[in-house]
Order: sequence, then C-alpha cells, then structure tokens
Amino acid sequence: MTKSKKYPVTRRDFIKVSAASTAAVSAMSLGACNSEKLPEPMKRPFGKLGFNVTTLGLGGQASIQWTPEDVEPEKIILKAFDLGINYFDTSNLYADSQLNYHKAFKHLNLIPGEEGYNEAFRKSIWLTSKTAMRWGKPGWPEREGVNNWSNGENVKCAVDDVKRSLSQLFGDGEGYYPDGAYLDMVLCHTLNNAAEVDVLYEGLETPLSSNGNFGALVALRDLRDGTNLTGMNPKEEKLIKHIGFSGHANPPAMMDMIQRDEYGILEGMLVSINANDKTKMNMQHNVIPIAEAKGMGIIGMKVFADAAMYHKEPRWSQTPADVFRKVGTDELPSKPLIEYSLTTPGVHTLIIGIGQIDDDPMKCQLVQNFYAAQIEPDGMSVTERKRIEEQAKSVKPKSNYFQAIEKESLSAPRDAKITNDVLTWNTALADEEPISHYEVFRDGELLAKVEHKPQLLKGQPFSYTLDKPGNVVLATVDKAGNRAETVVA
Repeated sequence: MTKSKKYPVTRRDFIKVSAASTAAVSAMSLGACNSEKLPEPMKRPFGKLGFNVTTLGLGGQASIQWTPEDVEPEKIILKAFDLGINYFDTSNLYADSQLNYHKAFKHLNLIPGEEGYNEAFRKSIWLTSKTAMRWGKPGWPEREGVNNWSNGENVKCAVDDVKRSLSQLFGDGEGYYPDGAYLDMVLCHTLNNAAEVDVLYEGLETPLSSNGNFGALVALRDLRDGTNLTGMNPKEEKLIKHIGFSGHANPPAMMDMIQRDEYGILEGMLVSINANDKTKMNMQHNVIPIAEAKGMGIIGMKVFADAAMYHKEPRWSQTPADVFRKVGTDELPSKPLIEYSLTTPGVHTLIIGIGQIDDDPMKCQLVQNFYAAQIEPDGMSVTERKRIEEQAKSVKPKSNYFQAIEKESLSAPRDAKITNDVLTWNTALADEEPISHYEVFRDGELLAKVEHKPQLLKGQPFSYTLDKPGNVVLATVDKAGNRAETVVA
C-alpha cells in the first residue's frame, strides 16, 4: 500500500464507503447503510481541552493487541481514519499495539521528520497512551498494594514509558523518537487503590527532591511543561500535551485521585462504563460527575465488558481467541449498549476495541459501532436506559469483573465532624440514583438542606455553621428519596 495523501484536516461532508460495501447493503434497510456515503462523525467538546472529539474512538486492544492470524491490525486503524474518527488509544501494556499504530502512521504521513509529514493532520487527531508505572524515576521502593507494570525490558519508571511510546509510535521502536513527536495525553493507567494514589502524589503533596523518589505525576508534569523540577527531563523536552488517569476498579480511589489534584495536573479520565455499571459500586453517579465538574475530558471504556457480555467468561483477555469478532448478539445487540454508555452524563467519547472489519458493513464492527455512536448526550430516555440495564443484567449479570468494589447501599456523608460549631463532611457514595441533597437535624428538627454538588477538592468539603454546640444527625438523600444517616458529635 502506498502512503495515503487523502486525509485533509477538515473532513469532507460525507465519506465514501467502498463499492463492495455499498453493494453488500444495497438491499438492506438499516438507515444510513443504504447510502453510498457515511455521515460526518458526530463530535462533542472534550471537556475544557479545546478539542472536539468524535463520539467513537478506536481502542488499542482487541485485534490491535491480540492479533488473530488472518487480521492486519494496521488496516483497522486506517479504516478508523477513513470513517473520520479522531481519537486513538494505545498503551505500553498492549503488546504490539503501539507498533501497529506506527505502521498505519507511516501510511498516513504522521511521522515527524519524514518526507511528506502532515503536521496539520497530526494536530487534528488525539493520540493517547498510558503508563502503569507509579513512580517518576528508577529505583522505586516496594510498597504494599502498589503495582508497577510495563512491557518494556528497560522501562523503570513513568518517564521511560513515555519515551518508549514515542519510539514505538513514531521512531525506531528501540528508543529513538524524532523531534516533533508528542502524545496528546498520557494516562496513569488502571488505578486500583488508595495506596497507588498516595504514590502518584508524592513530590506534590510532599517535598520534591531530585535526589529522592517521587510519583509519576510530578515527572509527567515536567514532560508536559518542558521543565526539569524532578531532574528527569534534562533536555526540557515537551513530549506530552495533557495528563490524566484511567480506572476500572475502585470509585472511591478514583474520586480521591481527582479531589487531591490542587495542582492543575489531571485533564482527562478513562473510565469503565457500561449497562452493568450499577451491578457494582457504580462510576456514573460517583466518579464521572466529579471529573465532569472539573472540566476533564472523559473517555468511556469496557462498553462490552471486554467481551464478557458476549463470548467469554468474566476475566481479562489474554489471547487472540478472546477477541470477539461479531456485531453483538441477538440477546445483547451492540448498538443499545454503545448508546447507553454515550448517554451517560459526562461521557464525551468511547474507545472500543475492534476485532473484525469487513467489506460488508453489516459484518463490520467498526462501521456498526460508528453508526451506534451517532447519538446526542441526551439521546436516550431514562426509561430506555433502565430497560437496557435490566436486559444486560438478565443476560450477563456478572460481566463487570473489573469493578472490584461490590454494590453497596447509599452511604452517609463521609468524614463528618464539627469544628468550632462548623459541621463539615465529604461527599457520600451514591447507589442506584444520584444524590440530591444533605439534611442536618438536631433533636428531630430539620435545621438545613444542603444541595449536593460534585466535590471538586478534598480541601473544599460541604459545610454548615451551627448556631450552638451539640450533636447533630447528618443525612444523605438521593433522588429516589433513599436516606443514609450518621450522628456527628
């Protein structure tokens, strides 16, 4: 295949489907599939990041990571570009995923320094990679509950992971990356627990010394800002544009991660969200509202629970045999599952791993996911969302193996205390319904109702000034009227 020169920054009004695809659907009645052209992809503002992101992004796993013998993964990536998708995801943990992107980027003239490099086109897409290294420099100390994962033999810290990504995506894959190569965002990947959050914030909440150790966030900030406060960026390179994190497992830890950021570091979040979200402690009423209120770009993942809603048992994928290569099932069509995730308030785009593309758009996961993603944020009613939840739960109730915290009832306000007649508390944890407000009682008398809003920072708790000392009862109330109380002395 020769290098493509047909991808302008401003997309055409319509994108042609191949002649084979047109013939395959000419006799079918599936809305836009009857047309010779696909519509311009729908876009949404990506938080406060100044970028309009397509509602469908390309995930870097599935056949791009665990590649079946009959699949050419770079063709999946090229087809995503053909469809007008502008958000692309990969990771240092995803085997050859970054190398497969490199092959596609060669065709697309997206390698800086090479003849024909299209800088304007590069600026029109968003490329995210990830690091699961929690420390910002080599020699990190062992700490219980803190994981450090990488596929790179010479990767010893988060900075090494960034450079490995740039080398695999744009360079020789052996450490070299060209001038002008950058990542739009790097995520601190697969956050699991509070201990990992503590490590990530070392050097920010604690004194920073280049002679000591520190967490990944302060080191990534150097690579974003072109500074060398950590000593890990001696050339003062600007290698990344934005920093974020991802999480599948632990909503309280993810909330803590966001609420401790007093430093303007976190700008994006990748979060698991699907129709079985509420079968565990959910993301949609706990984590996502806080990220949205802070203006973060929010990317949804695990729309099909890593195929556990379809053909495999609930566990992490490991081999090409785990890759699902059909367009949904009769029991759980893919379209409503995608629509559910994209109408979850706060979600801007979804990354979906692709196992199968096909000249017949009816069999092509990428084309069918593209159509399903053309939905407005409010494009699904509450009633329909609940129907899809019930359907998913009845078909695959235990699919969300990656959400570690079991379903719990609405919680009372957390960390409530009285100091100098001022009652303060941190946000409660929601269950099936979002939180409405908090109520303050003394001796059975309602003293106040305090509206619930996403709590942006740990240092900015909810508060109410009491008119006299004494014990009070503080209650959380959700939008269905459920209550959870605590006595505060």
